[in-house]
Amino acid sequence: MSLSIILGTAWVLAATGVALLPLRRQYAPGLALLILAPMLILFIGYEHGVLPGLLALAAFVSMFRNPLRYLWGRATGRGRESAE
Repeated sequence: MSLSIILGTAWVLAATGVALLPLRRQYAPGLALLILAPMLILFIGYEHGVLPGLLALAAFVSMFRNPLRYLWGRATGRGRESAE
């Protein structure tokens, strides 16, 4: 197995572990996973091609859709209303 797939698997297991934590304890590790994900997705795409990279991106967006929606709303000036 390639290094990118091993790291991706570790990332998924870590994200699953963070999801099992109480909500107030999810912020710091969840933010770290959110920051690491784009680098990992690019690494997967670099080692395996565009299609696996796009599949990894789709999985990431699916897992983090609410935080990404909130951050997009903040970036575009809509604030909290766009996250609901």
